[in-house]
Amino acid sequence: MFDWLGFRKGLPLWWSYRLNRQLKDDVAHIFEGIAQTRIDILQSWVESYWSNLDRLLAQFVEATAGAKSQDDLLVGRLLTAAHKSGADFSEIFLLSEKATVIDSTYPAHKGRTYEFGSVLTKGLEEARKGQKCLFGPYSDPLTLQIGPSTSPFHDAMTLTFIVPIMEDGIWKGAVCGRVPNDVLGDLIQRESGHVYPDSGDNYLFMAKPVLNKQIAPGTALSRSRFEDLAFTHGDNLKDGVRTDYGVVGVKQHTELELIFTDPATGQLHPGVAGTIAKGNNLFVEFPGYSDYRHISVIGKGVTFQLPHCPDVWGMMCEGDLEEVYRIRSMDWKLFSLQLQYMIGFILLAGGGFWLMNGRVSNLIGALSLAAGSLLYGFIGAKMFSQKGTKPIVRQIVQLNKFIRLNAEGSGDLTQRLNVKEFAGDETQELAKWINNMIDSLEGIMLQVKQAAAEVQVTQERMNESTGSTEQSTGRMSTQIHNMIRSLRGQLKDIDVAKDVTQNMSGTLRELEQKASGQIAVAQDEVGRIGDKMNHISAKVAETNRTIQTFLQTTQEIPKLLQVIEEISAQTNLLSLNASIEAARVGEHGKGFAVVAGEIRKLADLTKKSTTEINETIEQIERHANEAFISMEEGTQVVLEGTHIVAAASEILSSANAHDTMKTQVVEEVVALMEKVAGVSKENRQISAEVERTVQELLQDMLHVRQTTGDVGAITQSLLQLVNQFHLTESRIR
Repeated sequence: MFDWLGFRKGLPLWWSYRLNRQLKDDVAHIFEGIAQTRIDILQSWVESYWSNLDRLLAQFVEATAGAKSQDDLLVGRLLTAAHKSGADFSEIFLLSEKATVIDSTYPAHKGRTYEFGSVLTKGLEEARKGQKCLFGPYSDPLTLQIGPSTSPFHDAMTLTFIVPIMEDGIWKGAVCGRVPNDVLGDLIQRESGHVYPDSGDNYLFMAKPVLNKQIAPGTALSRSRFEDLAFTHGDNLKDGVRTDYGVVGVKQHTELELIFTDPATGQLHPGVAGTIAKGNNLFVEFPGYSDYRHISVIGKGVTFQLPHCPDVWGMMCEGDLEEVYRIRSMDWKLFSLQLQYMIGFILLAGGGFWLMNGRVSNLIGALSLAAGSLLYGFIGAKMFSQKGTKPIVRQIVQLNKFIRLNAEGSGDLTQRLNVKEFAGDETQELAKWINNMIDSLEGIMLQVKQAAAEVQVTQERMNESTGSTEQSTGRMSTQIHNMIRSLRGQLKDIDVAKDVTQNMSGTLRELEQKASGQIAVAQDEVGRIGDKMNHISAKVAETNRTIQTFLQTTQEIPKLLQVIEEISAQTNLLSLNASIEAARVGEHGKGFAVVAGEIRKLADLTKKSTTEINETIEQIERHANEAFISMEEGTQVVLEGTHIVAAASEILSSANAHDTMKTQVVEEVVALMEKVAGVSKENRQISAEVERTVQELLQDMLHVRQTTGDVGAITQSLLQLVNQFHLTESRIR
């Protein structure tokens, strides 16, 4: 009946399970939910950090495109920005094709080469195939030297994200992100929100090694709560956990040092073994199974693969059978009091019957029985009040006060209920779940706050880029206006020259007598026109270069908007999670649901604003391209005019040498000047079109600046909303 537990240990556990057997389905649901939630957290976290490095690589490739040499200062700024947005990274570094660290957020790491047989060898082998690789955990003293990122616990265990840099299918290096492995323990454990604080533990282990074949199945891959020296509910792995079969302990850290075996058999304990064999394993019934401490536990085991991690990992979400079924219902407690009262009443009735059975007079017996009944009734009522209703009411009042303070929308999310102050009944279970909900909400609020801060930083960068683009547009507008003024003056000169040639045609006889002088004047005019045409050509070329610079500047803005859109989507998901957590506690969670709704609205507004900016930027690029095409047409027209003027000059020179051809020359010059006049008319139209396009560009840039200001205001509102809550700033999740 008691299986491997034996009678002495098994009987009390069986009795606890028997009293609470109706909770079995709820317990199963709890462990299923814990396991699925933790897997979702891990998957989302890994995807987020891959996205961070992908953006960094795209920025790096764009920044160095076309450059003859690498701009070390620019690369360093990009690494620093990515490190800041990825808080869990303790370092981001860049490897060359020879696996040498050429840049890093930790300067002391620069210059190190990862040769064959080094700690990163297997991960880099995957990267050389052109594949991303999530490599680890592995021990690296440099991680200990660099220091922690976000976890309060820290040792040498490391997890590394490796993104290959490929060029025409050839490996040219990699972008790598270092994460202290203790971050994984924080992701899946959430210490202050444990439903089973005395025993519950979520831990990772190797299920099927593919890349790291040296790690045996069942080996720990994350820190256990029982390794933390702060854990005070029992033996500690660093001090040694005592069992009937010896002491289980670790010297440095759980990862890779502990294999989850049952000390009684030396084999993988049934939870881990069953999970590896089946892919998932749920066991919530008596007698549970023996874990690595040889204690009866129940829980849920699952296997999974993280993005770009070749190995299959497993996770156990466990709790001691004794703690899970420790609860004694309020119904059971009240029934016990009633049972005690009934036994007392039976004894009292028996005593009264004994007194009235001829031992005293009926009157005295009746009075004695009435007095005893009155006294017993008062004592019973007092007992029901003191041991039954008052403790329940006091605990409910405490719960109500705690929920009310936090549900008002500006609560202190750093506070937790002291579960030990509650009796082992439904109120204690409620206190556990309220702590769990508050812990989840605090984590979500911190992520929202961090996401809003990232949006704010990106928005500021976009403002700078927009300002730079606006300045470029202004400079371009000034140059175009100058060019147009110059062009108009030159066109007037051309008109004068045309009039001169027309007068020459009307006074042909007079020209024949004074041809040399007139031709000299025409030559001067044509020469001056040639100079003007050359000046126009230079101005047009300069304007073309300015427009090209402007187009390059505008192309940077959509990339910044993409970052804001990703953060907005993440914020929307976080607000949805907050709504779900708030809904779990019913009426008392409405305050959090309102806050989550407001956060979701702000995220939607941010998304709408970025969409408007994208549309405006597309319009700007279209107008700029139109301006560029118009200026190209202007360039061709000016070039044509230059050729015509050169031809006129050549004809005049020839005419000066041959007096007999002067009349014919004049006619030809008149024809050429008519063509120049046509060119000038076309230039007028092009210059007007360019001027209109520039004005449209300036209006578009003003709209972009206004919209980016709206994004900044929305982000500020989001931060103000989150800052209503008192959060534990040392926590990142």
